[in-house]
Amino acid sequence: MERRKILIATKTYPSISIKYKETVCTAGILLDNDENPLQWVRIYPIRFRELEIDKRYPRWSIISAEIEKNDKDYRTESFRLIDTSIEVIRKVSTENNWAEIKKIILPFKFRSPKEIQEQKKSLGLIKPLSIEKYFCKPTEREWSPKQQAIQDQLELLDLLEPSNPMSNLEKIPYKFGYKFTDDDGIKHEYSISDWEIMQLYRNCRNKSNFTDLESREKDALEKVRQKLEDSFMYEKDLHFIIGNLKNHANSFMIIGLVYPPIVKYEQISLFQI
Repeated sequence: MERRKILIATKTYPSISIKYKETVCTAGILLDNDENPLQWVRIYPIRFRELEIDKRYPRWSIISAEIEKNDKDYRTESFRLIDTSIEVIRKVSTENNWAEIKKIILPFKFRSPKEIQEQKKSLGLIKPLSIEKYFCKPTEREWSPKQQAIQDQLELLDLLEPSNPMSNLEKIPYKFGYKFTDDDGIKHEYSISDWEIMQLYRNCRNKSNFTDLESREKDALEKVRQKLEDSFMYEKDLHFIIGNLKNHANSFMIIGLVYPPIVKYEQISLFQI
């Protein structure tokens, strides 16, 4: 293990795992000691909701942790860390049109998923040539029997160890995503697994003024659409952090959205001659 610095760029919504019970995949940029960017990294698995409060790193924070290459994952960006070694150093500002964040992540932007694969990578940032459509599709409302059994087991552990209870993970019954064309002219339809977007839906539903579930969900879905379509597609310089699946190398999904404001003009510096 070696202690390294990482800029946290995104984390996925937790998933139920037979081996790890519940896990989160985190993606970010590996930094040197002076916080210069080196490469994309994927940290997995992390039982994020079990972390101590001071170790639950927010998005766009720089952390320090003991990490090593994940020898059970062939993907070059995949690392694992010691949970108890996490130290949150600071939060990176989004001021000045996300200038500091752009300085770190834009050097590692790819043209397309094809270019990511050609460079034998599995993770990267892309800027769509065009976004044709935002979509929302209903999915299963309940966990599978096997997944629910794991949830029930966790609930039993909470009863046995009430000092550190963890609420059951909610199944989000909708899938959000974009249909887009990349810089190679290839069309894609990718779903979004970004925890931030799933939490947006939950927050909007829970804060809705409607009383019945169907109306609250409809209200939340419209607010998510307004954010991901009306705002992100037309008011933001939208980029996607995409990653592939370990067992399906050709299948990518959007694991994070990067949405600085569109810069409509560059400030011109005037120099006296």
